Amino acid sequence: MRRRLLALVCVSASLLSGCGILSQDGGSERRTVTVWLMKDSASQGFLERFTEEFERKNPDLDLDVRIQKWTGIGDKVQTALKADGTDGPDVIEVGNTQVPQYAEGGRLMDLTLESMRDWGSDDWLPGLTEPGRWLSQQYGIPWYAANRVVIYRKDLFEQAGITEPPRTREEWLTATEKLDSGGDQGIYLAGQDWYTLSGFIWDEGGELAVEAGGAWTGALDSEEALRGMDFYRELQALGDGPLDADEEHPPQAGVFAQGRVAQIVSVPGLAQSIVRENPELKGKLGFFPVPGKNADKPGAVFTGGSDLVVPKNTDEHDGALAVVEALVGTKWNTDLARTMNYVPNKKSLAKAVADEEGVAAMAAGAAQGRATPGTPRWGAVEADNPIKDYMTKVLTGGDAESEAGKASDRITELLDLDAR
Repeated sequence: MRRRLLALVCVSASLLSGCGILSQDGGSERRTVTVWLMKDSASQGFLERFTEEFERKNPDLDLDVRIQKWTGIGDKVQTALKADGTDGPDVIEVGNTQVPQYAEGGRLMDLTLESMRDWGSDDWLPGLTEPGRWLSQQYGIPWYAANRVVIYRKDLFEQAGITEPPRTREEWLTATEKLDSGGDQGIYLAGQDWYTLSGFIWDEGGELAVEAGGAWTGALDSEEALRGMDFYRELQALGDGPLDADEEHPPQAGVFAQGRVAQIVSVPGLAQSIVRENPELKGKLGFFPVPGKNADKPGAVFTGGSDLVVPKNTDEHDGALAVVEALVGTKWNTDLARTMNYVPNKKSLAKAVADEEGVAAMAAGAAQGRATPGTPRWGAVEADNPIKDYMTKVLTGGDAESEAGKASDRITELLDLDAR
């Protein structure tokens, strides 16, 4: 992919001088903007279309897109942010929850002004916007989102007499209980699916952790968070998901494909894997947003996806801003969403993916999306993950309040900035 993109860069300028040296009119130097994007975030066709138009509209700029792997990217980005900037990236795609760890230390450009004045930040998805902030300033600019929906068997719903997907939690429990009979699982929900639990906690008004005076503390033991765990326990019991494992152990796509399972909670793209494993399910899968407490809006969900950041050490400030503005703007953000089956970065753009059932369900949920606590230490929580252990203990009969207190204390320890 990179060879193709560099070829596009070089065609216009290299006949006389080599790639990226002279402008097309033979005058002043052309400047190169280096962009790091993650593997599989955008198709080659999208990148070629974007590169061609961007360079045509910015004749003094060449675009050098370099594809990165997620494995080891954290250390690679940190190294680039600390370098002198002469040969590093000018724009970087990062996971939406990674922004605080890169913003800490003052190595990213503050893009608050551009966000509010030029880029329509008031319409951005909250699950991308909120984690892109650090100390009330916007460093991460929302690019695309993906979140969980309910994937369901239309044939099993029909056999159970359920004519339309549930829209509230109570309707969901009632339908799932009806589906959980005759050897069928009403839902396959692993006991340690903490991302799904997070949505239930947020729906109740709770948090995973809260910040006060610069210090973070675990909050699983609040009344609101405990109500979220209680709903998870009720729903999880209507199937045979393992109590001591997450959704990847075993992979839930395989369980859903081979078993009599009515529902799972996952990103809609998993449906393709399910059908590959069991072609008989083609045309039998449907999607609906995770139900909320009331029918007027879907439930809260963890929003994954990517933001774009600009290193403070860039030597192509204006060029970097031009790339970000183009990628997050309506035309190219809509193009990316349609090409890759993503949720666009703005709520008002959800109509762009309305004709794709799974993505439309995802977009509806994304409007209620959230992200993990905005602290650079959250990665330490996920690595240790006391939330998973807490869930297993509750689902196997432990006292929820007591176990939540222990897990919250561990989260507090892991979020202690002085513990590094």
